[in-house]
Amino acid sequence: MNLITDILLWSVVAAMAGWVFYATPQLLKPAAMDGAGDFLRLVPRILVAVLGSGFIAAAMPETIINAYIGPQSGWTGVTVGTLAGALAPGGPVVGFSIAAAAMKGGAGHPQVVAFVVAWTLFAVQRIIVWEMPFMSLRFIILRGIVSLPLPYLAAAAVMLLGRP
Repeated sequence: MNLITDILLWSVVAAMAGWVFYATPQLLKPAAMDGAGDFLRLVPRILVAVLGSGFIAAAMPETIINAYIGPQSGWTGVTVGTLAGALAPGGPVVGFSIAAAAMKGGAGHPQVVAFVVAWTLFAVQRIIVWEMPFMSLRFIILRGIVSLPLPYLAAAAVMLLGRP
């Protein structure tokens, strides 16, 4: 499956490069250089995140993971995952590393899905840094209210569909 994903992704990149070359050939080199620069900046972060998630998984006691967000923790675990997701700092490298570490440590799938959805929707630092300076308090509250059920709905869907 990983090989198929890799081939598909590289095919998309090749098709996009072909499209850029066909539409405006002079943009192909700057676009490739820009993409390569992004790649070189992200690889060390991804390496650190993957290694860090392994260390976090080893450091998190399985008894604590099972008690709070384990497969048997049910809706209480979903709530803990939701709160942890809202409070988790950082971008995708940090958020997904924490989620991967929790999975390695024995966390339940619905609880981790709730964590990821809450981290995506409610990251407190993102609300403070981005939403509060640009949006009204009323907007922030309304967005929070209408988004609140989503981690629970996602966890419920995982419970109904089974292990992803």
